[in-house]
Amino acid sequence: MRIFVTGGTGHSGSHIIPELIAAGHDVTGLARSDASAAALTALGATVRRGDLQDLDGLKKAAADSDGVVHVAHRQDLLPTGGMDAVAAAEIPVMLAYGEALAGTGKPLVVAGSVGSAGQLGRTATEEDPALFVDDGHRGTLRVRNIVETTVIGLAEQGVRSSVVRIANIAHGTSDRAGFLPMLIALAKERGFAGYPGDGANVWNAVHIRDIAPLFRLALEKGEAGRYWHAVEDEGIPFREIAEAIGSRLSLPAVSIPLDELMLPGYFGFIANIVTQSYPTSNVITREALGWEPTQPGLIADLDNGHYFPEGRS
Repeated sequence: MRIFVTGGTGHSGSHIIPELIAAGHDVTGLARSDASAAALTALGATVRRGDLQDLDGLKKAAADSDGVVHVAHRQDLLPTGGMDAVAAAEIPVMLAYGEALAGTGKPLVVAGSVGSAGQLGRTATEEDPALFVDDGHRGTLRVRNIVETTVIGLAEQGVRSSVVRIANIAHGTSDRAGFLPMLIALAKERGFAGYPGDGANVWNAVHIRDIAPLFRLALEKGEAGRYWHAVEDEGIPFREIAEAIGSRLSLPAVSIPLDELMLPGYFGFIANIVTQSYPTSNVITREALGWEPTQPGLIADLDNGHYFPEGRS
């Protein structure tokens, strides 16, 4: 197929493009700069100059393709408008894709988050929809759920649309700004690896190289209106993550009291996120698409050198 990809030079996109090309697809990537264009060319993709604000250009690129993979975000809006602005900017993009692909049955695969199903008090599955969003959720990560529900809704217009929910931690050599580098940086700065309370709340993780084949499979054979879970480690206690980071830095793992002052004092703006529990299943994804993660799990990947190039202290 001829596939149009946005975010092709980012953490996930830089692995998705080679995966698609290796499977025989022709890939065109969106580039807003000379540097991005050069990176896309190096990955083997054809370059289409433009950006996410050019809706007419995005519609044409989608119409000219046999499918779209969208993993780009307006990160430039975060400092001034937060996630509200990022989500608001994505909605017109999704609707533009919908106009271009309506009635064609062509695939649109968009990156989402495992957190969109919310805190269910049980393991989240691919059948759990993204939580509803209203004005009361402004300023929270939940506002981006409207992007996911918009994508899923395009299935009713004849688009084979789906969302790949990516794990809390997508680890690997290209991880520069995810939660794991943040936690490692905090441990180095504070002199200990912190975890909230007893650290029994669980997070999930996936190797970035395992995400790429999942996007390809969703593109090639995923059903319309479905969520897929890019999750390998389905539930790791946060304390184990902190202990693993601490051991590799020769630092202690220390409990941070569940206090409104203590938690932000250590974790800063991610304080409300680290206290949550995200048990997530990948059973439906594996059975429906035949996806099988093959890369190292989170704890094992911490020993591969890229997160701690200086070695153990």
